[in-house]
Amino acid sequence: MTGCVVQGHICSVIQIPGVGLNENKTETVLGCCEMQNVCKRSNSAIFSGDRASNLISGDQDPLQLNFTETLPTEMSVRIFSELDVRSLCRASLTCRHWNDIIDGSDQLWRSHCLTVLAVCRREVDGDRRAGCSWKVTLVRNYRKGCVKRRWLKGRYSNIRSADDIPPNSMCPLDVETWGEILEAELDR
Repeated sequence: MTGCVVQGHICSVIQIPGVGLNENKTETVLGCCEMQNVCKRSNSAIFSGDRASNLISGDQDPLQLNFTETLPTEMSVRIFSELDVRSLCRASLTCRHWNDIIDGSDQLWRSHCLTVLAVCRREVDGDRRAGCSWKVTLVRNYRKGCVKRRWLKGRYSNIRSADDIPPNSMCPLDVETWGEILEAELDR
């Protein structure tokens, strides 16, 4: 990765092999640090060589660019796939176009849902059998998965009374889940 300054903004140029018009071409990724503050890894937008040279020559303000309008939808989805769940939800609130891309891509939600699947297999499998989308499945089970994971890891093992229960440590859980938690507590 190399750096540059475009119209007073600190930027980075990243090479991504296999991205471009054909699989042997390497596209230049020109990312302005102040452009989009939603990505957990980097704030980047992808441009073809002509688009990047126009930007560097000063034809267009990089802060006015919306990468989702200049890139194919598949590339925007790839960028959004780098976000964690909270950032993905926040990004979907940014503008209607981002919301349409994020809500319309089941694959974005699937990867996050698989982390919940490790803890809430019955619930996720039941929702998927019922025909729920990956997003709906994640929304329905995300908090439950976080709470269950903390209970199973023993985060609440030293609770002596109901007054000691921390906020956000409870949610409706089925009998089988409480059985798993009790078994984990007995094994500690």
